Amino acid sequence: MKNVTLGTLLLYLSLFVARSLSQDVPPYTEDCRTDAYPPSAKDIPVKTYVLNLDLPPQQRWANLAKEKAPQIKDMINSIINLVGSVVNTTEAIAFVDKEFALLADGLPAPYGDEMKGIATAANIPLGQVVLYNVFYELFTLCTSIVAEAPNGTLYHARNLDFGLFLGWDVENDTWSLSEKLRPLIINVDYQSKGETVARAVHFAGYIGVLTGVKPGVLTLSMNERFQLDGGYIGFIKWLLGDHSGKWMGFFIREVLVDSISYEAAKKSIMTEELLAPAYFILGGNSSGQGCVITRSRETMDNLEEMTKTESGWFVLQTNYDNWKNAPFFDDRRTPGDKCMNRLTQNKVGLAGIYNVLSTKPVLNLLTTYTALMQVNTGYLETYIRNCPQPCFPW
Repeated sequence: MKNVTLGTLLLYLSLFVARSLSQDVPPYTEDCRTDAYPPSAKDIPVKTYVLNLDLPPQQRWANLAKEKAPQIKDMINSIINLVGSVVNTTEAIAFVDKEFALLADGLPAPYGDEMKGIATAANIPLGQVVLYNVFYELFTLCTSIVAEAPNGTLYHARNLDFGLFLGWDVENDTWSLSEKLRPLIINVDYQSKGETVARAVHFAGYIGVLTGVKPGVLTLSMNERFQLDGGYIGFIKWLLGDHSGKWMGFFIREVLVDSISYEAAKKSIMTEELLAPAYFILGGNSSGQGCVITRSRETMDNLEEMTKTESGWFVLQTNYDNWKNAPFFDDRRTPGDKCMNRLTQNKVGLAGIYNVLSTKPVLNLLTTYTALMQVNTGYLETYIRNCPQPCFPW
């Protein structure tokens, strides 16, 4: 495998786009899929693990960390190699092992102790485990949908895309970090006193949440939002001692596990100070309860209620402000909306939404998984995705 860094990436991207166009596979014109569900053998359902919240934090992830240690180490080495392409790799490792380990004690409970437990169980330096967890705060793309069937049943599904500009594999036309992530994808059943309190999708070793369902109460996913006052600003402020902003993955996990209602979760998402801007896609358990909350680090910038959208029965969010036009180079919104409208409300369900999320470029080379959720039953099913070639880079 040959990886290239950002300095030569644009050349490879231009060659890839030119090749795609020459094959008459424009990135925005695949017809809406109707045959992707049930998933094929290439779309692999992921395993579910139980997280016992009644255990001491350092013990909660120990068995999983031991089992997935080789894959976690492989992923962390890829991250460090990316850093090492800019600075000396040996120096990068020494810096991460020392300085990032110090961050664990400053993280809100129980997250620092959970990372220490993972580091011990997987025999990985603590600083590298912290780096692995911080990394996802900064580099996530997504498409999320909440839709309501005519009988009032709510469905929530999402693609999680990861790895843009993080190592292009020239030989295989893939994003190398996206490839490393797929073997790490798992579902986690959060339990207390033997009862399920939440279900979430995780990358093994990453203790924050980006996608999840609280059975009978709500569904939630987070998409990255690009702003100059972005996550790196919040991260720097946190390093300098201002801990008023909440870490995104930790915050979503807390909302998912602790919220007693859709409205309580909505209020928290609208008002809490965060480390990074984001789009929160929230679904409830009653007709009309679905929204996209657009956040800056310190304020809410927009609230899009499902009942007030043009369709009135679904919201669809990618990584761009939904009151503005999507950029021409990454318009997943237009094909997503087109396919949802073609599906129609009468045919809304997990199968139909999975088909929408399987239509290129909503499905793309960065897509690591598709998650399907239904709040009333607490249903969560996740599939590892591989976009069949030819496929656009994002």
